[in-house]
Amino acid sequence: MLTRKAGIPFILVTVFLDMLGFGIVIPVLPALVATMTPDKPSQAYWYGILLASYGLAQFFSAPLLGAVSDRFGRRSVLLISILGLALNFFITALSPWLWLLLVSRLIGGAAGASYTVAGAYIADITTPENRSRSFGLLGAVFGLGFICGPMLGGLLAANGLRLPYFVAAALGMVNWLYGYFVLPESLPRDRRTRIDFKKANPFLTIVRLSQVRGIGSLVLVYIFTMFAQFTLQTTWVLYTAFRFGWGPQENGISLFVVGVVGAVAQAWLLGILLKRLGDMRTALVGLTSSFLAYILYGLATQGWMMYGIILANVLGFVIAPALQGIVSKAVDPRHQGITLGSLNSISSIMGVIAPLVGTPVLAQVSGLPATDWRVGATFFVAAVAQGVALLQAYLHFRKTRFVLSAMEPA
Repeated sequence: MLTRKAGIPFILVTVFLDMLGFGIVIPVLPALVATMTPDKPSQAYWYGILLASYGLAQFFSAPLLGAVSDRFGRRSVLLISILGLALNFFITALSPWLWLLLVSRLIGGAAGASYTVAGAYIADITTPENRSRSFGLLGAVFGLGFICGPMLGGLLAANGLRLPYFVAAALGMVNWLYGYFVLPESLPRDRRTRIDFKKANPFLTIVRLSQVRGIGSLVLVYIFTMFAQFTLQTTWVLYTAFRFGWGPQENGISLFVVGVVGAVAQAWLLGILLKRLGDMRTALVGLTSSFLAYILYGLATQGWMMYGIILANVLGFVIAPALQGIVSKAVDPRHQGITLGSLNSISSIMGVIAPLVGTPVLAQVSGLPATDWRVGATFFVAAVAQGVALLQAYLHFRKTRFVLSAMEPA
C-alpha cells in the first residue's frame, strides 16, 4: 500500500542514487574516453563535450520535467526519470563509440533533472516553516552520494572500466522497483495545472522567476552563487595538483571531507540556524562564509590549509537550501515543480559556463611559481562572484525589511 509517510525516505534514496551514479563517472569517464580515441587532444575535446552535454540537457529538461510534474503528478515523472538514468548507465556500459557515449550523457542529463521533481515533492508534503530544513536533508544526501560515487567508481574500475556503469544501472532499476511499489503521489488532483510549454522554456522560466515579487533579485544571488561553486568544483583537482602536487588519492580524500562537511551542515547545522536566524539571515551567514573561504583558498600556500578552510566554511554549505526555501515559500503551491526546475536550470547552465571561465584563468597562471599568490586567481574569480551575490542578497533583504522585521522584539 502506498503511504504518504513513505515519500520522504524514497525521495532521499532517489537523490542519493542519482548523485552516486553521477559521482561514479568522475574517476572513470576520462579513462573510458581514452579507450575510444588514443589522441590526447581528441580525448580532452570529447571529455569537455561529454561534461557540457550533461549540464546542457539538464538545463533544458529541468523546467520541462517540473512543468509536467505540476500537471500529471510527481510520482510518474520521478519513475520515468529513474528509468532514464538507468538507461543512460546501461548504454554507457555497452557503448563502443564516442557518439553513443554522447547520446547516453544527453539522456542522463535530461533524466538527472529528477532532482527538480524531488524538490517539488518535498515542497508538496512539508509545511512552509519546515521546508528549508527538508531541502537541507535533500542537499545532505546529495553530498553523501557525491562522497560515495567517486570512491565506488574508483574501486569498481579496478575490475573493468565499464563495471561501475553496470552497477549504477542495476541500482537504478532497484530504485525504480522500490518507487513503483512504495512511492505515493504527493500532488492532489485539485492542485494540478495545465502545461504551458512557453513557461517550460528554461530561459523564460528564469526570467519569469526573476519577476516574482519578493524574490526576483534573489535569482541573481542564486546565479552568482552557483557560478562560484561550480568554478571551485571544476578546477579543484587541477589547481591542487599544480599548487600542492596532489594526486588522485589526496584529491579523493579532500572531496570526501567536502562531502562529509556539507552533509553535516545541511542535515544538522542548517536546522539550528533556521530556528535561530530564519531563512534570510541564514542565507547571509552562508554567503559571507563562502566569500571569505574562496579568498583563503586562493591564498593558501600549504595543502593542509585547504582542509582547515573546508572545515571553517561549514556555514557556506547552507546557502542553497536556505535560498530554495525562501523561493519555494514565495510562489504558488501549484507551481513548485516549474519553480524549482528554474533553479535547477540555473545550476545546470552555471555548471557549463563556470569551467569555461575557470579553466582558462587557471591556464593563464599555470606558468607562475606554485608559491606565487596569483596562482589562486581562479578562486579569486569565485570570490568576486560570491561577493556580488552577498551584496545583492544584503540589499534585497534590507529593501524588503525581512531582516529588520525579524530582529524587532515581539
